[in-house]
Amino acid sequence: MSSQPRVDVDAVLSLLRAAAAADGVRPVSEESELRLQHGTGDGSDLAVHDAGELAGYARYDDGTAELVVHPAFRRRGHGRALLRQLLELAGDRPLSVWAHGDLPGSAELLAPHGFTRARVLLQMRLHFDDTDAAGIEADPRPGLPDDVRVLPFRPGRDEEAWLRVNARAFDWHPEQGRMTAADLSVREGEPWFDPAGFLMAWRGDPDAGGTLLGSHWTKVHPAGDAGPDPVGEIYVLGIDPDAQGLRLGGALTDLGLAHLRRQRLRSVLLYVEEDNEAAVRLYERRGFTRFAVDVSWRREGA
Repeated sequence: MSSQPRVDVDAVLSLLRAAAAADGVRPVSEESELRLQHGTGDGSDLAVHDAGELAGYARYDDGTAELVVHPAFRRRGHGRALLRQLLELAGDRPLSVWAHGDLPGSAELLAPHGFTRARVLLQMRLHFDDTDAAGIEADPRPGLPDDVRVLPFRPGRDEEAWLRVNARAFDWHPEQGRMTAADLSVREGEPWFDPAGFLMAWRGDPDAGGTLLGSHWTKVHPAGDAGPDPVGEIYVLGIDPDAQGLRLGGALTDLGLAHLRRQRLRSVLLYVEEDNEAAVRLYERRGFTRFAVDVSWRREGA
């Protein structure tokens, strides 16, 4: 067993696919996978090998980490080897490790090293066939204020406004609230990006001093990514704090779900913090139910 600081991106992606197929959950976040593929961010990529084969991978970025061991090389100490490297990188600082799917092996690995459960991220799903689309119409007419209209995102024109509102809407969120222009640009270049499903709620004319109040960015996962069939996603739903009380969250949710339904998808997923009770209630009213759980395990620094 050996380790090295540099990683073979193609080999890591193959490992991630194997782990996802074996465990039924994505082993690292989309953010980590994008930064691996595009070489962006300041994080560290770690690997362990077994007889020349990539056995495990981990990513460390500013006190937060994820790790995964190839299904064929589990129970051989590779997870512990990666965790030791992560602890060395963290030093005396706190360290959080995401366990996607909350699999039993995560607790076995992390709890003996002083980690405790700190955050719980729910994956919820809506199955159109099972719920009769939860009343979602293909062409809804949500109750919007008279001076508010919803328009599709315009690449090359709306980035600055969206980043500003996203930062304000998620100033409490350790990942989403930190999204940069470079992060947004990477996503605009992904094959799944569709500006028609990126809905922007404007007060006034966006080209004549209008104000962006909120947005609903949807995504469609290709077959094999989040299930055997294509799956929609409520990717980012954010409302500017100054626009709270206008009921834009519910209106944008329905408009985005209607867009996804028109794609003839059978199901839609979303991620939400378990303790965000208002958001969980909103989604449950639309017919979403809990599907999977991701847990952030945390060890405080010295």
